[in-house]
Amino acid sequence: MQTKTKVTIQGIADEVGLSKYAVSRSLAGKSGVSEETRKRISEVAERLGYTKPVNRNKPSDSEEIAVVFYDIDPVNSELNVQIQTGVQEEAERLGVGIRIRWTHSELALEELSANFAGLILVGPHTPEGIARAAAAGGAAIVRLGWTDPLQQIDSVSGSDHEAGQAVARYLTSLGHRSIAYVYGLPIYRGRHERYYGMREILEQNSEYQLHVMQFEEQSGFATALGELRGKGMHPTAFFCAHDGLAVTVVSELLGQGFRIPDDVSVVGFGDFSAAMQISPGLTTVRQEGRETGAAALQLLLERIRRPRLPDQPARSIRVVSRIVERRSAGPVKN
Repeated sequence: MQTKTKVTIQGIADEVGLSKYAVSRSLAGKSGVSEETRKRISEVAERLGYTKPVNRNKPSDSEEIAVVFYDIDPVNSELNVQIQTGVQEEAERLGVGIRIRWTHSELALEELSANFAGLILVGPHTPEGIARAAAAGGAAIVRLGWTDPLQQIDSVSGSDHEAGQAVARYLTSLGHRSIAYVYGLPIYRGRHERYYGMREILEQNSEYQLHVMQFEEQSGFATALGELRGKGMHPTAFFCAHDGLAVTVVSELLGQGFRIPDDVSVVGFGDFSAAMQISPGLTTVRQEGRETGAAALQLLLERIRRPRLPDQPARSIRVVSRIVERRSAGPVKN
């Protein structure tokens, strides 16, 4: 007599193409699963002959994922909203329960790791905090943010370096030969990477000039521009490390009588709300926050389902940005 194979939550998950955590929440009648998804899971479970375990009493948090934002990060607040939206939309599509947390506490990361199935860490969480979370052993971890060189942690990142290269090619294709990179405060790694990318392209041709502008962001651009022009340098294009900086640059240039883009071009980075609220509209590099959030959740679920073995390398997914052309950049006028 052939023994009937036991139907498991993982078997149902494989059948419907969702995570076992989504299936578990649905069968337990918990929130975070759409009615359409819940109905589909129920139909598959019934068809396969699934029997719910009698004494199953797993804590609800252990079936969920925590998205942990670093809570001292004012520069990326709008990007973080986009990332959160992307995670939530993908979680709803897959029927996964998530919780949002804001903290920079290393102890909090350790506690969250012990109580959740997985963690998505967003922002500059410390290596020590991440190590404590990993050592707690309870959760898979995916990082959104800069990692140390060859750090063995799964991560999802943007394309800052390539963005700098792309903007350099874009501006030189418009005839610009003297370009300023507007750093503002050079304390963020992403700004360095954009600069390095731009420099790599412009250094390939001796006729290109790259000028670096560093200053206090609230009031320093006018002074920095005056010093640059006082040295006989007159850039025809400005690549700003952040859309907020670009708004300052556009405002100051217009106030000094420059026409944009007839006299000078300005390119930002981020494609945040300010890019479409100024005139002329800002040409910028779009950071794909929603796609980044969705990719992080997909990678995390894969790691929960198939944990990385000690001898396996970590994975890094790169979400590619794109240039969004508006009216603040144009060809050089002779």
